[in-house]
Amino acid sequence: MNADQVQPSSTDETAADESQVADALRAGLDDFDLSDEDLALLGRDDGDDVADDEEATRPVVAIIGRPNVGKSTLVNRIIGRREAVVEDVPGVTRDRVAYDGDWSGRNFTLVDTGGWEIDATGIHLRVAEQAEVAVDLADAVLFVVDATVGATDDDEAVVKLLRRSGKPVILIANKVDDQRGEADAAALWNLGLGQPWPVSALHGRGTGDALDALLEVLPEKSSVSGAYQRGGPRRVALLGRPNVGKSSLLNKLAGEERVVVDEMAGTTRDPVDELIELGGKTWRFVDTAGIRRRVHQTRGADFYASLRTQTALEKAEVAVVLLDAANPLTEQDVRIISQVIEAGRGLVLAYNKWDLTDEERRYYLEREIERDLVQIPWAPRVNVSARTGRHLEKLVPAIETALDSWETRVPTGRLNAFLGEVVSAHPHPVRGGKQPRILFATQAGTRPPRFVVFASGFIEAGYRRFIERRLREEFGFEGTPIELSVRVREKRSRR
Repeated sequence: MNADQVQPSSTDETAADESQVADALRAGLDDFDLSDEDLALLGRDDGDDVADDEEATRPVVAIIGRPNVGKSTLVNRIIGRREAVVEDVPGVTRDRVAYDGDWSGRNFTLVDTGGWEIDATGIHLRVAEQAEVAVDLADAVLFVVDATVGATDDDEAVVKLLRRSGKPVILIANKVDDQRGEADAAALWNLGLGQPWPVSALHGRGTGDALDALLEVLPEKSSVSGAYQRGGPRRVALLGRPNVGKSSLLNKLAGEERVVVDEMAGTTRDPVDELIELGGKTWRFVDTAGIRRRVHQTRGADFYASLRTQTALEKAEVAVVLLDAANPLTEQDVRIISQVIEAGRGLVLAYNKWDLTDEERRYYLEREIERDLVQIPWAPRVNVSARTGRHLEKLVPAIETALDSWETRVPTGRLNAFLGEVVSAHPHPVRGGKQPRILFATQAGTRPPRFVVFASGFIEAGYRRFIERRLREEFGFEGTPIELSVRVREKRSRR
């Protein structure tokens, strides 16, 4: 047989057959009433993802100023929800924290920073350094000054920093709550940064005009692309109830004391981002505030820190949930795991304090897992000790497995061929004299895997769970939730 006569492999033939099946099923959908959204979904090629290229080039806006001038309040005003920690104590914000912002149809990344002081020492010096870095990694700056206090020596020093940076600056004269404060704002012309925009971040007064001015100097695409985009080191959130060992684990992974560890629960209040070398790769770990029993039982900065913990989860790709192996699983543990699943993030369960468990405790732990975590047998499990470092090297393969599953895409042909076999072997039960039929399935996206099934009638929850279980058996998906939605479509009436 010469080269021209080489026959296609059985794998190629199988893929071609599966593709033909999918094309035939897709053609059969022409007989059903489909919405524009359905057609757009069906028209998407395999491999097309909702990956947001726009996010990589989104312009970056840094908010800087002295401590307690209202930067975090302004952040909350712009993004429309309370995420930045706000308290009537200077220095609550310590690190750069990025949020998604938008105004008049323009999207941008908003970076909240700690207060900048010229004579800072200790942790306050690190805060000032972070603010300077934020300016370097920004396309434009919102410089917030307390109009009721006026320009201080620290403000003058910030002006010099901003002039050196060459970045466009919008001067925000904050705490102008009414007309009487306009004169205070006008006095800030003396800073030489152009028009001061009188704003009340607390009440929203004047923020729209200031944001309009920001958009006029904000580039369409970022010149610092890469500073806050979704690329770079994979992002891992460390979650768990207070005092379960999250900070101890982060310190052990980092090889040094990066985070305050104390026997008192709730020492960590702000998430702490750390770039850590592990398993030959760089990872971005986020140690979050312990999620407390009920949000309404927390007060002040702790209340908003619990919200920021949720934000850290939303921005992560995979969550390592720490559970105390030495003590019984709690309702809090189960609720935190549910948060990860609802957020659609990869999930790894790390049973900490394994060095403190004996045979009897391990027996009861297995029973607790069977009882309380029966719905998530797909989550990788690692038994570790943050104190001794036992089995920490096993975290990396578990995290990588979860991330691979989180980004898995199943070709449409293979998906429909597989579901055809499943449905023919185990058809949906007949209900009310009717038997709903699965017409076609497609994967709408990844991160996490999202499947849409078109059906001729309502698919019961039990059968949906059966399909999800079979999808996991066939395609893996270890360490990731998967979303399965059903669109019931009627046959077109013949005229």
